[in-house]
Amino acid sequence: MTGLLLVDKPPGPTSFAVIRRLRPLTGPKVGHAGTLDPFATGLLLVLAGRATRLATFLSGLDKRYRAVVQFGAVSSTLDPEGEISQTGGRTDAAAVAEAAAALTGDVLQEVPMASAVRVAGERSYARMRRGEIEAPPPRMVTIERLDVVSFDEGEQRAVIDVRCSKGTYVRQIAADLGAATAAGGYCSELRRTQVGEFTVDRAASPERILEEGDGPWMIQPREALPHLPERVLDGSELEEVLHGRMLPAAGETGPVRLVHDHRLVAIGRPDERGLRPAVVLGA
Repeated sequence: MTGLLLVDKPPGPTSFAVIRRLRPLTGPKVGHAGTLDPFATGLLLVLAGRATRLATFLSGLDKRYRAVVQFGAVSSTLDPEGEISQTGGRTDAAAVAEAAAALTGDVLQEVPMASAVRVAGERSYARMRRGEIEAPPPRMVTIERLDVVSFDEGEQRAVIDVRCSKGTYVRQIAADLGAATAAGGYCSELRRTQVGEFTVDRAASPERILEEGDGPWMIQPREALPHLPERVLDGSELEEVLHGRMLPAAGETGPVRLVHDHRLVAIGRPDERGLRPAVVLGA
């Protein structure tokens, strides 16, 4: 198959294990547009066949998460998979709301040591396992919304809804909320609910996808990039694109879907010479 699968990842397996599980359906050429931690659930974008070439146009999209922050404890990995230590601290709804408001906008965010970011050419989590404590450099991210959906003062647990840019660590947000309230905190549950215009409501479990095959979770390449404008090609333009040749620009300012006969043929990128076929899927 060639296209995009909207997968509702269960807790436990890695994203790569989920992708391997789907290979009887997708074939060997399969990839993703952004992984989820093993403990996390929710929307995983899986690309199959020639559509794997579209990953770069999906991985940079904004994302939305629903998370549970457990206050009064901290985790070595900022999530339930790490070593949990009780702090004895407590907080209240007003303090949590104030801390959340301060974390909204363009934020220089610390990167968790238990992350896949490379430090001196090596994954940070590998260095952490050896006891090295050099943290990756912080990065600028955008936290568009950080809403406190609910707060249970007895359980010291908050449910938050986060809309953020690529590269944002929600478990770091949880830890930052814990630090700002002086109670300590970590991300005990995490669910990705949206990537770009795709929501988890349209996704299905790996088991259901394998059992039923076709469904609303299967997206054709043309519909996989709804955030990109579209240009319909005539027959002569199709031949030019299939041979990797430039087209005259028609006012494009960024990547554009090049479509012929209702199918996505390529992604074009404008430059000073015209419109260049950057990724060609074929007729």
